[in-house]
Amino acid sequence: MEIAYTPTNSSWLNRIEAQFTALRYFALDGTDHASHREQSSMIRRYIIWRNKHAADEKLREIVNRANVA
Repeated sequence: MEIAYTPTNSSWLNRIEAQFTALRYFALDGTDHASHREQSSMIRRYIIWRNKHAADEKLREIVNRANVA
C-alpha cells in the first residue's frame, strides 16, 4: 500500500527539519571527521549544547530561517 504524503500530512516534519538544519550548520558543515565515531561524538556534543542553549540567538535565527523555507 502506498501512502501519499501531502503538505497536510507532512507538516509536522517542518519543525524537525529545522532542527536538523541547525545540527548540520553547527556540527557537520565544513568538517572532515576521521571516523563515524568522531562524527557521532560531535553530534552528541551538539545535542547537549543545544539543550543547554535553546534560547541562543544564532540557533534561533537558523531554526527560524529553516522554518520559513
